[in-house]
Amino acid sequence: MHSQNHWGGSFEIADRDAAPVVEDEWDRAALTHEQQQYLDETQQSWLLGPPEPNQKKYIDLGCIVCSRKALKWTLWSIVIAFVVIALPTIIAKTLPKHRAKPPPPDNYTVALHKALLFFNAQKSGKLPKNNDIPWRGDSGLTDGNNTDFKWDLVGGYYDAGDNTKFHFPMSFAMTMLSWSVIEYEHKYRSIREYDHIRDLIKWGTDYLLLTFNSSATKIDKIYSQVGGSQNGSTIPDDHNCWMRPEDMDYNRPVQIANAGPDLAGEMAAALAAASIVFRDNDAYSKKLVKGAETVFAFARDPGRRRRYSDGNPFIEPYYNSTGYFDEYMWGSAWLYYATGNNSYISLATNPGIPKNSKAFSMLLGQSVLSWDNKLPAAMLLLTRYRIFLNPGYPYEDMLKMYHNVTILNMCSYLEQFKVFNWTSGGMIELQYWKPQQPLQYVANTAFLASLFADYLNATGVPGMNCGPYFIPSDVLRSFATSQMDYILGNNPMKMSYVVGYGSKFPRHVHHRGASIPHNGKKYSCTGGFQWRNTPNPNPNNITGAMVGGPDRSDQFKDVRTNHNYTEPTMAGNAGLVAALASLTTTGGTGIDKNTMFSAVPPLYPPSPPPPAPWKP
Repeated sequence: MHSQNHWGGSFEIADRDAAPVVEDEWDRAALTHEQQQYLDETQQSWLLGPPEPNQKKYIDLGCIVCSRKALKWTLWSIVIAFVVIALPTIIAKTLPKHRAKPPPPDNYTVALHKALLFFNAQKSGKLPKNNDIPWRGDSGLTDGNNTDFKWDLVGGYYDAGDNTKFHFPMSFAMTMLSWSVIEYEHKYRSIREYDHIRDLIKWGTDYLLLTFNSSATKIDKIYSQVGGSQNGSTIPDDHNCWMRPEDMDYNRPVQIANAGPDLAGEMAAALAAASIVFRDNDAYSKKLVKGAETVFAFARDPGRRRRYSDGNPFIEPYYNSTGYFDEYMWGSAWLYYATGNNSYISLATNPGIPKNSKAFSMLLGQSVLSWDNKLPAAMLLLTRYRIFLNPGYPYEDMLKMYHNVTILNMCSYLEQFKVFNWTSGGMIELQYWKPQQPLQYVANTAFLASLFADYLNATGVPGMNCGPYFIPSDVLRSFATSQMDYILGNNPMKMSYVVGYGSKFPRHVHHRGASIPHNGKKYSCTGGFQWRNTPNPNPNNITGAMVGGPDRSDQFKDVRTNHNYTEPTMAGNAGLVAALASLTTTGGTGIDKNTMFSAVPPLYPPSPPPPAPWKP
């Protein structure tokens, strides 16, 4: 008998008389099975040891072993992160997008977009399809072909409300546009006008390269004008006819300059400045530099130092040059920046240049930038060299003089010093010798003041000294904004003098193409005068054109027959564009300090190599 025994042995007393048990007779498999049936938990614990815990503290993940608690917190962190971060992101990606609109452009940007369109309206030649002026078409396709030399002079720009191509102010306009791009490229890119203004500049410089043999190193003439008129002439020409440029059928004479440092110097400035704008197009930039050097060599030829307009009845009454030493300073400065050739900066700082140009005379007219007088702009351009690169000897003395005169010019523009007269409505009267068409001078001066303020800010200089008075740079900026605001409508007439800007602007602009209907009809030389003389508004708005402007009493007559009030010009609009670019903040602030100097070599010799190691 086998009874249960919780204490390890049997309680029964063995029967001594009983027969001995023979173990071999047991079925061991059955015995084992039977014994296991009767093992309770305590006995099992004796045999198997203590029971394993229900949960292990650590979990083997194969590559790593981590605690169960850490794994639990990690998994919960992942779940929470998904709910807090990933889930909202997924929802946001799947929902319809409603992006906030960018802030609206400031007034100067709006006006700048329009001012650039004026140049599209002035294009001559075969127009590109994207010219965006519906009432303009191809014109002047035979320019240069009706003369003995059969020179191709197709392209370029008409100067104003007539159909004449004056190369002197055209060159100045291209220089000004290029200057504004070099200083404010980031702004043009931001407002998406960078490609547009580059196209406008290239349209002008491509044409200027046609006006002389740009593939040569030495030339003996420049074609200085296409079209025009002589005072008192009765034959059909650009002034005796009122015709759309697309309909011109009269002779367009070409003027030749066998001398003219003024014209050549300005053309060199335009080509050199544009070469910096197109520095990313190596072949074209080099072509512009070569052309600039060739035409400037013509300007410096001792046998050709006469004003280009001298004695020419087609030029003298309209764009007469008063001198050429300012163009020497202006052109050589731009060529130095374009090439890095020290001979150009040596010329720009040669004491004979300011002496002959009367740069230090402090005459009122010498401080006013125009298509004829480049002195204030040239000295500011060279002041830039001093304040940013500080070249020192041998240029320092002359550059310091240019810097001082530039500051005096800036002081003279401020009303508190009473150097210039001002209208009661707030416009500075810069052209005391010519009270007509004041706005082109106002725009140019606003650009110079705003740019100089940016130069001061870029160097951390808070202002300038005007005699005993310290003038913060913000005062210069306020002067520039006040003049631009006057042009854009903050004036006694409450009228914008830029066509298409604002609700009230000139509607009778003195301009042939804008005043004649685009109706498929050709009006004869004299038949077109019905459109000049009509009191009706122009059928075509020449958007972006800045007109001549008001008189000294702030009064403006919107009359097509009075060009002093209502005629726009290339030179005037170039200054307007430059000023607007300097003042807009939509595309950022400040200037590009370095691009101007990209071709200028290091000013100081490189450090010598270290000495060879000592050998015993």
